[in-house]
Amino acid sequence: MTALKPILHHIDNIPSHTGKFKPEKSSVYYIHHRLRFHISSAKCALWWIIFLSLILMLFFLSPTSTTTPRRRHRTTISTGISNWKREIKLSATPCSVRNHVVLVTGAVGFIGAHASVALKRRGDGVVGLDNFNPYYDVTLKSARKSNLLDPEGVFVVKGDINDGELLRELFDLIHFTHVLHLAAQAGVRYAMINPNSYIKSNIDGFVNLLEVVKSAVDQPAIVWASSSSVYGLNSKVPFSETDQTDQPASLYAATKKAGEAIAHAYNHIHGLSITGLRFFTVYGPWGRPDMAYFFFTKNMMNQKHIKIFEGANHGTVARDFTYIDDVVKGCLSAIDSAKKSTGNGKKKKGEAQFRIINLGNTSPVSVHKLVRTLEKLLKVKVKKKVVLMPRNGDVPLTHADISLARMELGYEPSVDLGTGLKKFVKWYLDYYGDEKSSWR
Repeated sequence: MTALKPILHHIDNIPSHTGKFKPEKSSVYYIHHRLRFHISSAKCALWWIIFLSLILMLFFLSPTSTTTPRRRHRTTISTGISNWKREIKLSATPCSVRNHVVLVTGAVGFIGAHASVALKRRGDGVVGLDNFNPYYDVTLKSARKSNLLDPEGVFVVKGDINDGELLRELFDLIHFTHVLHLAAQAGVRYAMINPNSYIKSNIDGFVNLLEVVKSAVDQPAIVWASSSSVYGLNSKVPFSETDQTDQPASLYAATKKAGEAIAHAYNHIHGLSITGLRFFTVYGPWGRPDMAYFFFTKNMMNQKHIKIFEGANHGTVARDFTYIDDVVKGCLSAIDSAKKSTGNGKKKKGEAQFRIINLGNTSPVSVHKLVRTLEKLLKVKVKKKVVLMPRNGDVPLTHADISLARMELGYEPSVDLGTGLKKFVKWYLDYYGDEKSSWR
């Protein structure tokens, strides 16, 4: 009513008559006339105030002009926050006595997808993270998600390990007990084409993840993927974790070796419990198209010749092929045997566990035998072209000493190459069918 006082004061000063003298109306008439004018004017003023208020509200709440520059959209958990939170929390909820809650990076990758499924099936809470890197066919990665992860209820956040803000949001939302860090730029030869991708993912991304983990109030234990490639030009076989690894033969190997050194520093300074697993030539269903057993199968099915590498002086090239199920068992055992980190919000409270462990099959197989096995399974005879192994990062032999894995993890590989390739070929034919030559 304070806004109406000037108006009411003006009304009070209006004379009751103008012009010629006329007899005054009765007092009752005067009061009724004045009161009616007062009320109607007040109502009019009030409606005008309401009208103007609505105009102002519409002005301030109206969308900005389309000519105004928009901030670049960035997908985080805050985008569709209620749905994301609900789905992530559901995926992260454990239903076993272990109460493990595991963040799996590289969750739609070959090993990551299989490991995520195995963790979820045994009752662990699992949240996946993957940037769907186009290094090889993204359609295959999406198929792993839809065929393996989605049916098990594993939620995958599409994001990059270099996105510190996203990682912090995840760790604020979920109390992870473990991180299975499998995200990496894979492949030995691709480093000749795109070396920076290895630095960005295998070093920068790993450091970024460690920075977030070290700041957690209750630091999770970390199990991460190193590689047998770190053994480089070693001539002593089988390869043991105590061997020197200062002669990498590829940039990929160098970044994995750097990762081991970086992991040790964070373990020493910040009390992070870290286990590095050196994988030896992992193969099997849903595998990577850049691996020899995979593209050999593709070429055989398309009646194309294949190149077989040989070492100097016609030396045999052999690999310690390790079936995916055996590797996944090793990963889960590493998680189960990992001790707690000793840091708390960046502060180290004691010495923490640090391990480097080989995961191989300890039975190297020559590439010639690999090809003969595939020919038998596919019922084809392939044209072979034997060429000298180029100096692009490959090594002639890998052979794992798994005695430490046996002792620390109870690890015992059980799938031989013939059995494993039979399972791979069955999957390959089922998956690609008549479109077997369409993948990139």
